[in-house]
Amino acid sequence: MKFSLIVIGDEILSGRRQDKHLAQVIDILGERGIALGGAVYLADEPPAIQAELKRAFDSGDCVFSCGGIGATPDDHTRAAAAAALGVPLALHPQAHEFIRQRIQQMAADKGIAVDYSAPDNEHRLNLGRFPQGAAIIPNPVNRIPGFSVGHVHFFPGFPAMAHPMIAWVLDEHYRAFHGQSRAHERSVRVFDKNESDIAPLMEAIERDFAPVRAFSLPHLGSEQIARHIELGVKGLNEPQVNAAMARLLAELTRIGASIRTE
Repeated sequence: MKFSLIVIGDEILSGRRQDKHLAQVIDILGERGIALGGAVYLADEPPAIQAELKRAFDSGDCVFSCGGIGATPDDHTRAAAAAALGVPLALHPQAHEFIRQRIQQMAADKGIAVDYSAPDNEHRLNLGRFPQGAAIIPNPVNRIPGFSVGHVHFFPGFPAMAHPMIAWVLDEHYRAFHGQSRAHERSVRVFDKNESDIAPLMEAIERDFAPVRAFSLPHLGSEQIARHIELGVKGLNEPQVNAAMARLLAELTRIGASIRTE
């Protein structure tokens, strides 16, 4: 199964806020031996969100969507998800109860009586309106849940809430996939060759050691190190990766490349 990320919010694309989801989701997945298969950033535009969510639902892959599940006019994700599925939004009973508990706690903290009819509390209760048939994702921070439909999972835009919720989803529903992408990687620095010089070697490595993949990362150099290419191989089977690396080193030596293996 492929695991992907969608980050929604004008504030990310405008630069008003820096995205903190991508790096952390890579780490959360990596701790479980899963690789991130792709990431998409979207503005708060309902047609674009609906189209991307339709692709996510149709893919059958696991997709994490962060942002836009609040209840202000610029939060479109819940409605876009319902539209992509062709179902109405409906108040989820368990989400409703969790939100009521949150309201009770807030009132108790202030030492006031609960008034569920107050405009701010009616607004909070709308946070439990999800696409019909959705399942909830518990929120350990403030009890306002996220939701799932199939393998597409929806989280708040706040990293402090979203990231423990993502970890919960992975451990609760995808434990069978833990370790599926635990890759092994080997590389060397090549100092006196261009990428065009090593491209045939990379093609040969991928052909002879499939599904091992070859990669090259050019570096412009600095005061500490000369211009070079980081050339390497990666894959899930460690003996196969080691064999591919041995071939790579042998071929680099044959063509007279200057390499450093540290």
